[in-house]
Amino acid sequence: MYARNCSKGSDMAAKPPAGDPVQDAPQVAPPQHAAAGLPAIGHTLRVAQRQMGIVRTARTLLKVNQKNGFDCPGCAWPEGDERHTAEFCENGAKAVAEEATLRRVTPEFFAAHPLADLAARSGYWLGQQGRITEPVYLPPGGDRYEAVSWERAFAIIAEELRGLASPDEAVFYTSGRTSNEAAFLFQLFVREYGTNNLPDCSNMCHESSGSALNETIGIGKGSVSLEDLHQADLIIVAGQNPGTNHPRMLSALERAKSSGAKIISVNPLPEAGMERFKNPQTPLGMLKGTALNDLFLQIRIGGDQALFRLLNKLVIEAGGATDEAFIREHTHGYQEFAAAAGETDWDATLAATGLTRPEIERALAMVLASERTIVCWAMGLTQHKHSVATIREVVNLLLLRGNIGRPGAGVCPVRGHSNVQGDRTMGIFERPAPAFLDALDREFAITSPRTHGFDVVRSIQALRDGEAKVFFAMGGNFVGATPDTEVTEAAVRRASLTVHVSTKLNRSHAVTGRRALILPTLGRTDKDTQASGKQFVTVEDSMGMVHSSRGNLAPAGPRLLSEPAIVARLARAVLGEASKTPWEEFERDYSAIRDRIARVVPGFEDFNARVARPGGFRLPHAPRDERRFPTLTGKANFTAAPVEYPRVPAGRLLLQTLRSHDQYNTTIYGLDDRYRGITGGRRVVMVNPEDAAELGLADGAYTDLVSEWRDGVERRAPGFRVVHYPTARGCAAAYYPETNVLVPLDSTADTSNTPASKSVVIRFEPA
Repeated sequence: MYARNCSKGSDMAAKPPAGDPVQDAPQVAPPQHAAAGLPAIGHTLRVAQRQMGIVRTARTLLKVNQKNGFDCPGCAWPEGDERHTAEFCENGAKAVAEEATLRRVTPEFFAAHPLADLAARSGYWLGQQGRITEPVYLPPGGDRYEAVSWERAFAIIAEELRGLASPDEAVFYTSGRTSNEAAFLFQLFVREYGTNNLPDCSNMCHESSGSALNETIGIGKGSVSLEDLHQADLIIVAGQNPGTNHPRMLSALERAKSSGAKIISVNPLPEAGMERFKNPQTPLGMLKGTALNDLFLQIRIGGDQALFRLLNKLVIEAGGATDEAFIREHTHGYQEFAAAAGETDWDATLAATGLTRPEIERALAMVLASERTIVCWAMGLTQHKHSVATIREVVNLLLLRGNIGRPGAGVCPVRGHSNVQGDRTMGIFERPAPAFLDALDREFAITSPRTHGFDVVRSIQALRDGEAKVFFAMGGNFVGATPDTEVTEAAVRRASLTVHVSTKLNRSHAVTGRRALILPTLGRTDKDTQASGKQFVTVEDSMGMVHSSRGNLAPAGPRLLSEPAIVARLARAVLGEASKTPWEEFERDYSAIRDRIARVVPGFEDFNARVARPGGFRLPHAPRDERRFPTLTGKANFTAAPVEYPRVPAGRLLLQTLRSHDQYNTTIYGLDDRYRGITGGRRVVMVNPEDAAELGLADGAYTDLVSEWRDGVERRAPGFRVVHYPTARGCAAAYYPETNVLVPLDSTADTSNTPASKSVVIRFEPA
C-alpha cells in the first residue's frame, strides 16, 4: 500500500540492479583530507532515495536515534540527551535505507536463482536485492531454496537438534544487531537445550578488549560516557577510523575540541575524518570544519603496545607525574610493572612503531599536561596476536595518572554493531560467569550447562572436524565475516543443517549444509505487533546506556516474524512439553521478557519502568562510579607482559584488513571509498610508494596477494589493483571480506582467540 502512494522515484527504488557489477577495475584519485559536509548529505539522500523513495526516506530518517523512534541498525555510538533532528550519519542512513528498502526477495526470486547462481554473485549484489519476505528451505540434494511454512521450518530444526548425539553438536551464533529481548530468550533456549555453544560477533572484534579489561579493571566494558568525552583534556584515538566506522563520534570529538581538549590519533593510515570534520548539522561546520588531530602518530601495524609501554616508562621517570595516592589505594602490581617498564628501550620502540623520537616526546608532553585522559580504540588494537597485552598497556597508562573513575577520563573501546555489547550483557557468551548461570537457573528452574562452549574460531574448527553438525545464526553474515574463507566455507558445508535468521541476503545463504533454512525477520525499522499490542525492544549502546527502539514502518511482508517470536516458537518446537518456560507469554508481550531480565541480570532492576523514560538509563559500572574494581585482587591490576610486535621478512609487507567508506562490516552499500579516493571497485591493495618502488609494484598494476604463516599453507587473494597510498612504511591495507581468505584460522590473539586480521604477512605475485 505504501509503495503505491509514493512517487515515480519510489517505484524505481523497488528495482534492484539488474546485473552484478564488475568489481576489479577501480578508479583512483588522491585521498581527501576532510570528512562529511555537503558531499555526505548529498550522497546520503541519493542512496536513501534509491532504496526508499522520497516520502519514505523522510518518514524513516527522522525517527533514527530519536527517543520515540528506533535505534540505528549500524554502530553502537551513543546519543546525548539533547538530539538533533537528523541524529544519524551517512553510513547509518545507508544501513536504514537498506533495511527500509522497497525491494523484495520473494519465493519467485529463489525459483529464478538456484544456489549455484547465488554463490557466484558478489556480496554487494546479494544485499541489493532487498528484504526477504517468506521462510525458504533448501532440501537435501536440492539446487534452490523453496517456500516453506513456519511450522515445517521449526519442525525441521527440531528434528535435527533432537537427533544429535549431544547438544554440544549444535552451534548458535548471534549477530550484534539482535535486541536485548531476543538475545536473552536465545541464550535461555540454548542453555535449556543443553549447551554453551553461543559464539557471537564479539569473538571477532572486541573480545580482546573484554579479556584485557576484565583482568585489569574487573568489567569488560568501557568506563566513559559521552559527557566524559566532552570534558576530557586529552583523547587518544588508537587503531580506529571514526570518519568511516563511527561517524557520529566526530561530533563528540568536535565538541571536546571546542572545550579545549587535545586529540592524538594513532593509526597506520591517515584518515580524512580525523584531519578535518565538516559537521553537516551546522552551517559553519559544513563550510569550514574543525581540524581534529593535534598530533598524528603514523604507527606501524602492531606497534601500539611498544608505544604505550615507552610512554608509561617516561611517565614514571618524569617525577611527580604519577597519581601516587590512586596507585597506593586502588591498584595492584605496580612495582612489578614499573620494573618491566624501566627496561624499555628507545631504539627497539622506534623500530617497532616506525615513529621518531620527537613525535613520541610530543605525545608524552600532551599526556603529562592532561589531568583527564581518555583512550579510545577499535579493531586496530584488538585483532593482533598481542592485542590483549596491548590493551592492558593502555590501561597501565590510565592507571598511572589516576584516569579511571574520574570525570572526563577512562577507557573507551568503541563497539561496532548497535547491540553487540547488550547481547553479551544478556548472556550471549560461550564462557558465562557462574553467577549468571545460577541466577538463570533459579529464575527458570532449569540446569544450565557449566562446560564452556565454542567461540567463533572454535565453532569453525568443530564444524570442520565433524564435532558440530547444526549451525544456527541469529542474524549476521557468518561466512562473510569469519577468517580463512575457504576453510570456513568447507566447514559450514559439512553441517547437516544451517539456519539463518535474516532480513536480507548475504554470502552465508549461498554456503549451506546438507539442508538449509532462511527465516525472515523484522528489522529495527519495522512495526512489531504481537497479541498484546505494539511492542518495542531495547538495546545497550557502546557506553552502557539502555534505551528502547520502536519501528514505524509496515513490515516488509505479512509472513515475517520478530526475533523474539522466532526464538519462542523454536523453543516450543525443540523443547516441547518438557519446558516449563512460558514461551507463549514471551512472544505475546515483551514486557514479560524484561521482567525476567530484571530478576536475572544485575543493573536491570525495575527494567520496564526505567526504560520507559525517554533516553533510557545507564547501567552501573563499579570502576567508573565507585572506583571499585571487581577483579581477583579487588583492585585495578597493573600488568607487565613482554612487548611484542610483528616481524616481517624482507620482500613482504604486513597487511591490515579494513572497511571501505561504502560498507558496514560485511554489508556493502556501494563500490566507492570516497575519502580514500577509490571508486568503482574494491579489489585494491594500498601500499606506501616507497615500499612499492622497492617491491617493483607500479601504481595501477594488478597483483595476487599471498599470505604467509607458520603452517605453510598458501592462501591467495587474486587480482588486486595496487594503489600507491600514504600508509606507514612496511604496511599495506585492503578491504574485507575480500581479504578474509588470507587470514589463517589459527592465527588468533592470545587469551581472546580473536582472529589476527590486522597482522597478515603477505607477498605479492603477478596476477
